[in-house]
Amino acid sequence: MANPTFDIAVTARERPRQFSLPAWLVLICLVTFTVLISAGAAIYKNAPPIPATVVSPQQEIILTQENIQSGQETYLARGGQHIGSVWGHGSYLAPDWTADVLHRWGLATAGVLYNGDSGFNQSNLEALSEVDRATLQAKVKHEFKTNRYDADTGSLTLTSAQTQALQKVFDEYHTLLSQGSAVHSIPSGWFTDETQIRDVTAFFTWTAWAASANRPNAPFSYTANFPHDDLIGNQAPGQFLIWSIVSVIVLIAAIALFLFVYLTQEDAEEVQPVAARPAIRIATPSQKVTTLFFGVAMALFFVQILMGMVTAHYAVEGDGFYGVPIQQYLPYAASRTWHLQLAVFWIATCWLAAGLYFGPRFGKHEPKFQAWGNGALLVALTVVVVGSLIGAWAGVQGYLGDKSFWFGHQGYEYVELGRLWQLLLIGGMVFWLWLMFRALKPALKAEGSKTGLNHFFLYSAITIPLFYASGLMYTNHTPLSIAEYWRWWVVHLWVEGFFEVFATVAIAYLCSELGFLKRSSALRATYLTTILYLGSGVIGTLHHLYFAGTPVFITAMGSVASALEVVPLTLIGFEVVKSLKLSQEAQGFYRMPLKFFIATCFWNLAGAGVFGFLINPPIVLYYSQGLNTTPIHAHSALYGVYGSLAIALMLFALREITPDRAWDEKNLNFSFWWINTGLVVMMVCGLIPNGFYQLVQSVNHGTWYARSAEVISSPWMQWTVWLRIPGDIIFTVGAMMLVYCVGRAVVGIFHQPTQAQPTDHLMAESSVH
Repeated sequence: MANPTFDIAVTARERPRQFSLPAWLVLICLVTFTVLISAGAAIYKNAPPIPATVVSPQQEIILTQENIQSGQETYLARGGQHIGSVWGHGSYLAPDWTADVLHRWGLATAGVLYNGDSGFNQSNLEALSEVDRATLQAKVKHEFKTNRYDADTGSLTLTSAQTQALQKVFDEYHTLLSQGSAVHSIPSGWFTDETQIRDVTAFFTWTAWAASANRPNAPFSYTANFPHDDLIGNQAPGQFLIWSIVSVIVLIAAIALFLFVYLTQEDAEEVQPVAARPAIRIATPSQKVTTLFFGVAMALFFVQILMGMVTAHYAVEGDGFYGVPIQQYLPYAASRTWHLQLAVFWIATCWLAAGLYFGPRFGKHEPKFQAWGNGALLVALTVVVVGSLIGAWAGVQGYLGDKSFWFGHQGYEYVELGRLWQLLLIGGMVFWLWLMFRALKPALKAEGSKTGLNHFFLYSAITIPLFYASGLMYTNHTPLSIAEYWRWWVVHLWVEGFFEVFATVAIAYLCSELGFLKRSSALRATYLTTILYLGSGVIGTLHHLYFAGTPVFITAMGSVASALEVVPLTLIGFEVVKSLKLSQEAQGFYRMPLKFFIATCFWNLAGAGVFGFLINPPIVLYYSQGLNTTPIHAHSALYGVYGSLAIALMLFALREITPDRAWDEKNLNFSFWWINTGLVVMMVCGLIPNGFYQLVQSVNHGTWYARSAEVISSPWMQWTVWLRIPGDIIFTVGAMMLVYCVGRAVVGIFHQPTQAQPTDHLMAESSVH
């Protein structure tokens, strides 16, 4: 099928059902969201405490809760997770601040315990005899693993050695945060205010304490002993290995069961014949405006690629771009923010535009002033995109001060845009939903059933603004554990869950409209696919939260549920053959959209399935969290799956209404192969060897070392970054060709004649080429 993920129903035998598929879907959602929300309640209850005061043995106040919270807000306002990471969440070039502070603190404490000198370093530790080193590490472990937080008074008491050592850390961080580090692309003068430097260091110190001190009545820390650091006794809990084994067993068993069911089914119906040359539709006025969305999306796509090149280059030239000192004008945190935000923006723009295009097509109705509504939405979204990008840059540069959260940078990956822009974007999505509803309204009335394909399309559209709004559930002073819980509702549930459901429904609907599938088969397949996605994916959200200060049972649920997410992806491997068959039958007209659908299938299995499961088992993620193993999954899934799907939806819409003279089949085919080849080369020559090298260092030496200057600037890491360049260039050439082809199609559509009556456009066909 065009998107094989919804073809399972085609191969299923007809059988009586006592419990309807819509009822099963509602039940699955009720059960899984009950589990997810209950897990959230447990996270709230068991989040690491923020002490009212941190004191020395003599009860001298070292830090206060106000210092820690102010440091969190300041850190997030200046780019936060795009300039290093905390508990492994964030960017990968600057240090993981938790791991770095913890190791520095541990070394200084070891020095105080050994000879009273906090200037102890790693070389001093390694120079000790094996017995002396083991004895010293046991003492350091006792210092850090013992939890001296008093819940009744809200006071955390440090030992004398920890107190003396912490002053050493604060001195070192004063230099680092004020003078920067070229290796880690930390700009000079990142912070200049003495109070801000101290508060930010206080925040990092609190994350390090939470990562080392054992939970009450538990043999591991609040972050399940993450990050790995033998010096202070942070090693993977035994149950991580157990649940990793269980997740693999569950995965193998589920795939085996799926294969048995799948291979024992008989085809209930053949693929519907596809017309070799369907007539081109005349675009309605609103659909013409919708094509402008695609043009804007391609412009954003191109800029996103440029930002990716700049961001990647910072790994080999930490303070410039081929000798040009751009750090002061476009720092790493800003370029990375733009790179990620633009990815979300252009992909979401294509998907939203596809909804606006398909609304009148599916509803066979062009509402009055619909074109004006689409145009207004495009202008509003443009304002949000431009405003949020400028605001994020200004926040990173420190121009917005304490206003950064509202107008600049929230500090969290994928939800970087300031809260004002976030609210405006949600408002735009609600307006988009209303525009779609207007166009679909006649079809909804005619359908009768509240569980039909028209209604399912509307329901899936409602989830788009609804689940993006979950990003409003936290602020810049919300405790990290709670903020991460809600952030992953946006990243995992919005992007990987309900946007994918929306796309699946749209594709199923379109295939039924084009005759690829019978409407009843498309409806059944859509329900089955959605049940598979959400049945594992909702609870699977928890696999992002192993080390976010959450109770350890989160690991058990997240690892097993996430393993099951691979099962519906396995379906794609079997169904891709049918997609190829369909592509052959439809070649000459729908060939290029279908090719990008097939690319979606491939990258869904490879990027989301294989590389996603690579970092899913707890024992693996314990060592790979916050390393370049994550971008392997991120690049192959974010572009490979969602980017390819966005392009496929865009090309489906454009192909239907583009005159043949403006449809560049040859160059689109060139673009397809160059984009996907470039992504493969980028992965094989750059990201995979880069990430696995860091993983080895993390296993052998600790997270702190895998993110240290010694590793980041090592010849292997430098060369693997340079080896990305051929893949980047190939990808960029293909993307430029895609931008050109889309632009040519849009121009051709606007030069196409328009019918007089709006309703006539919907079914009107033209032989003008």
